[in-house]
Formats: sequence, C-alpha cells, structure tokens
Amino acid sequence: MPIEWDADARQLHLHNGRISYIVRVLADGSLGQLHFGAALADGRSYRHLGGDEFHGFANRLGEPVALEYPTAGRGDFRVPALEVEQPDGSTVLELVYAGHRIRPGKPAIPSLPATYVERDDEAETAEVLLRDTSSGTEVRLHYTMFRDLPVIARSVRITNAGSGTLRLRCAMSAALDLPDAQWELLQLSGEWARERHVWTRQLGPGRQAISSRRGASGHEHNPCLVLRRPSATEEHGEAYGFSLVYSGNFLAEADVSPFGTTRVRIGINPETFSWTLAPGETFATPEVILVYSDAGLGTLSDTYHRLYRERLARGTWRDRPRPILINNWEATYFDFDEEKLIRIAASAAELGIELFVLDDGWFGRRDADTSSLGDWSVDRRKLPHGLEGLARRVEALGMRFGLWIEPEMVSPRSELFAAHPDWAIGVPGRARTEGRNQYVLDMARPEIVDHLAATLSALLASAPISYVKWDMNRNISEPYSLALPPDRQGEFFHRYMLGVYELYRRLTEAFPDVLFESCAGGGGRFDPGLLAYAPQTWTSDDTDAVERLRIQWGTSICYPLSAMAAHVSAVPNHQVGRVTPLATRAAVAFFGVFGYELDPTTMSPEERRAVAEQVAFYRAWRELFRRGRFLRLRGPFEGDGNEIAWMVVAEDACSAIVGQYTVLNVPHPGPRRLRLRGLDPARAYRVSTWPATEETTARLNAGVRGGDELMRAGLLLAPDRWEAAARGDFSARLFVLEAVP
Repeated sequence: MPIEWDADARQLHLHNGRISYIVRVLADGSLGQLHFGAALADGRSYRHLGGDEFHGFANRLGEPVALEYPTAGRGDFRVPALEVEQPDGSTVLELVYAGHRIRPGKPAIPSLPATYVERDDEAETAEVLLRDTSSGTEVRLHYTMFRDLPVIARSVRITNAGSGTLRLRCAMSAALDLPDAQWELLQLSGEWARERHVWTRQLGPGRQAISSRRGASGHEHNPCLVLRRPSATEEHGEAYGFSLVYSGNFLAEADVSPFGTTRVRIGINPETFSWTLAPGETFATPEVILVYSDAGLGTLSDTYHRLYRERLARGTWRDRPRPILINNWEATYFDFDEEKLIRIAASAAELGIELFVLDDGWFGRRDADTSSLGDWSVDRRKLPHGLEGLARRVEALGMRFGLWIEPEMVSPRSELFAAHPDWAIGVPGRARTEGRNQYVLDMARPEIVDHLAATLSALLASAPISYVKWDMNRNISEPYSLALPPDRQGEFFHRYMLGVYELYRRLTEAFPDVLFESCAGGGGRFDPGLLAYAPQTWTSDDTDAVERLRIQWGTSICYPLSAMAAHVSAVPNHQVGRVTPLATRAAVAFFGVFGYELDPTTMSPEERRAVAEQVAFYRAWRELFRRGRFLRLRGPFEGDGNEIAWMVVAEDACSAIVGQYTVLNVPHPGPRRLRLRGLDPARAYRVSTWPATEETTARLNAGVRGGDELMRAGLLLAPDRWEAAARGDFSARLFVLEAVP
C-alpha cells in the first residue's frame, strides 16, 4: 500500500493494487491531476497523461489541464473548489506546490466526523501543501488510501498564514477532473416518506447538481453522487462514487465542459456558506469518500458498506448484535399512561422482542405536538413513577428500555422558550416561521450545547436507558445566530452542524453503552456524518412494505444494512393506507435493523404466532443481515418495477438469504428464473423457504443445489396457475441457503 513520490517526475502515486490516484506538480508549480481509477504499475512516470502547464481559457488555446484543487479567476472558468476573498477584495489565487509528507495511518479531522483506522498499517496518508504567497493562503490537501479497499478519503485544511483577514466563499472537500463525459449521473432523491429513490440521467453540457440549503442533508437529496458508464450493471462496468461525510448543507455537482470533460466537486454548499479566517486560523472541510469500481455498481456499494460499517461507525454497538425493538408511537401516539405502556411491553416480551422504546409524549405537558419540546422532564400525569419506575418494570419483563428525544428543537409553548426566547433561531426584528409547532435551537452557540449536554446527561443517568432515538423534525428557516456578528452570518449553518456533532460526541462518549439511532422526520438526515456517532438511522417514517422496497434499495447504493432501521407496522399502513401481508412486511424489514411499530395487544392469536416466528427467524440470522454482503438482483426502478429481488451473503459464503417480492399479482405468470450472486460455485447449498410453504416454487427449489447452478441457472420461480391466483398482491418469499459438506 505505498504512496510513492517520484522526485524527477514530481509525481505522487497512491496505489494499493486495486486503484491508483496520481497527481503531479506542473511547470508553473500548480498541482495537476493525472489519473484516478484502475490500478497502474508503480515505479513509472505518468506525466504524459496530462499537460505540463496551466493556460486556462483566456488565451483561447483550448481546455486547461486537469487541476487537483482548482481556484477561481485565473482563466479556468469551470466551477472552482476554492474561492477566497482577500483584504483587497480580489479572489485570485496562485496555489503553488510547497511540499508534502507521507505518514502511516489516518489523522482525525478537528471537530468533524470521519472514517478512521484502528492500526496504522490499515492506511497511509499523504498531505500536500499548496501556498499562495501574495495572500498567505495555505491549503493542505489530505489523501488517505486504505490498504484493502478501492477508496480515497479526501479533506482539506485551509490556513491563513498571512497578515490580513481572509474570507472563504467556497471551500469544497474535493474536485475531480475526468477526461470524458460519457457517464450517467445517479442520485438518491425524493421527499419525506419516499426518500432516496434512484434517479439516473445522462450527463450533458453544463452543470448538473444535487444540493441542500435547509440546514440538513435532507429528505430531498442525499449527499451521495455516482457516475457510471451507461453500459454499467451491478456486476460489470466502471463507476465512481462520491459520498460526503457531512449532515448539513451540501453540494455535489458534475460540470461538463464544451470539450467534453467532466469536473465533479463536492462539499459544503457555497450558496449558504462563508467563513472568516483571521491570521493564524485554519478551516477544515468535511471528508469525502471517493470510490472507484471497474466491476459494476455492486462492488462500489460493497466498498461503501464495508467502510461505513467497520471504519465510520464506532463504539460499543458497532460490532454488537442490535436488539429487536418495539416502538409505541404508531400504537399510542400521545395517548398513553404507564399501565398502557407496560401492557404493550409485556405482550411484546412474550413474543421475544428485546427492547421497548418510549417515543414522543413522555415529557413536559405534551399531549400533542404543540408544546413542551425542550422541557426534558418526565410528565408525572402519564408516568407517576417516572422514567426509572417505567424502565425498571420493562427490565423486569426481560427487555431493555429506550427513549425518544428531539434535543435540537424547542416549542414556543415551553418552559425553555419562556426562559430563553433568544435561544431559538431567528432574525432580530423579524417574525419566526413556526414549523410543526416548533423552532430550532441555535446549536452554533456553545452555551446551548452545554445546556443540552448537561440536561440530557442527567436524563440518561436517571434511569436504565439502553437506547436513544434522536429525532429532528423540521428544517431551519430565518437562519441567523446571535453569537455571530453581521459580517459572519455566513458561518451559521456550518457552526450549527459543528454544535450538533459536539453534542453527539459528548453524549456518546459519556454513555458508551447506549445505542443511539439518528432520525430526522424519518430519513431527512440519513448521511455518513451521523453514522459516525449513531450506527443506525431511522430509514424513513414510511413503514409501508412496498414503499420500503424502493427506499431500502436506493439507500443500499451507499449505506449498509446495519445502518437501516426497518420495522413492521400495522395495516392499513399509517402513511399510505395500504394493506400488505404480515409476512411481506417482515420479509422486507428483515433486511435492516429489525423492529416493530404496532400494538401487539390488538393482534389475533394467529398474528401473534406469526410475529413470534418472525422474531425467532431474525434472531437466528441477524448477524448475517448485519454483516453480510448485500446484493441487488432485480430492482424496483427497472422495467415496470413489479418484481424485486435482493440477497445477503455471509462473508465466507457459507449461508445466504434471498428476498423475492411481487408488488401486484400477475395471472398465470409462467416460469422464470432468478440468478443469484456471491455464492461459492464449488459449494453445495441446502435451500429452504420462509415462511415454510408447500407451494410449487418451494418444492422445486427445496433440497441441495450447487452454488454454480444457483448463480448460472438460478432459482426457479414457477407457481402453478391456482397458486398464483390465490397469492394476492404484495407477496414475498425468502429462500434460505445453507452450505452443506
């Protein structure tokens, strides 16, 4: 895994046998980009892959060379990575190579989440120093190459080494110049209750971007962008991934030039950002994870899954089996008391469920969503024995106890707001917009972070709380911080996120045995930034099994199953009104961190037996679901999207579970085959189905099958005419594969 410096060629080559990343110093001292992609041989000069001098467009000689960290104003009219306003009002920089160093391991990024290593031999890091002498701007480009993955982790430190004040107007985490534009852009976009659907489009001239300016990464667009060849599939073809480890306003953009080249840049959204750097100060950008695959989209996803599961998530719960939970929200909403909760918990415990979570409504005088956010003291009307009394009773049932909080918010009708109305974000002299009957606390102010850390630490210490669901249910309007002077309000959104990260850091370090799950009105902040603190995220408020097929498929492009909280809820579904079979709801939710959102006291004996079987099945296989390789087989965004299939395979390929789903029933569908992937072709597998059934498809596939047969010929999906007619809509079947000697 060497990072090589060729002094004669003035070339830096990062390679690990899987990929190569090559940059070089140009004749004018700027840093040029030569190659990022398939591994190239070491010990060679590749300077011929790029021009030797930067010219720009101004002289009309043609396209400038590929630049590693492009700036504005010097003739490169493509989008810049860095724009710095200097004391004289100019923004022109001449960043010249001033040295580099190579070291084992991976340094942390001050105040920001990032991937990490546990041993220095897992990765190597290069730091390249660029300097603009006139302004005193110093830029340190950090590149970490992981030993075992086709990954480059990039971030930037910008230092004011001059005597005047600088203002950053754009500071991206990375830019990448690609020599052609024959790519499809894949993005994960949607809205509340339909997050992270897969959208693709062919790149064309000009700028194509996804972004957020809401104060959170957002339901609308995820901070993940993929470029793939139009011919690429899950198994074949080139793809690049760009994933930002950040939870606030972002921009991910592809800019196609008139010469048919593509510049990608990703980082904090410059539309809502500026940052003042006094002499001696440094600004650090969030980390971006660049992945290259020449073996299709599946390998790209494999890489992100492994990295984020093992070297972004951290702490006690990174490697522990996650408990099967039941959340009372859809069972009771705000209408509950202690005895009602205990009845639900006791009924769930009988089914083998391991964790009871008390959702919204336990604090202040919160009988609706109109009051009490910020007042994190128990409502003794509902819970006369407090949280400790309730938690002890839940524990006596053999379960753990969890709690919902929304610490970043405050209700206008709350004791906290009455005492500190200035703590809510708003512009002095202007009315605040009230969204969801709440305001957002100014997390850019250290005293508010201190208050929340103390209040929530006391809360978590007051009872045996094993799990916290951290919600955030509205975006930021009227962005303004009383902690910042007028000329530094452009720092507000980023400082807000730094405050959120600081609060997460304090609480997760103080309570390492608590499992934290992040949430933002469902999946409105499902991003790598929060995975560094909370190893799982509430994937969406939409728990409908059919919609979850789309959501979980799209989420899996970048995120592992261990990050996706997925629950079985009651029907008719509370978000879309759809009625789906109980087995189908479970067969979808198994592919994630499993749980329930319903009232088990209202279920029939048959339903209770089915749930007990679901719980037992997941407990038997949960480590396969958490750590296995997830493979997408047939997608909801392909063709008519009526048939979906995916699978998870153990790391040693000794077991696998295949999920096959049909949205709308088809009369007399005829036989078809489902080819599997990821198995050992030399092994034999015993195939069974869940739920157990005597259907024709189950009987045809039951028994011992070769791994080669299952991948090349496939499972046979062949219900007879009468079985097909009886199945109904929204059906699901799991195939369980276990290797035999």
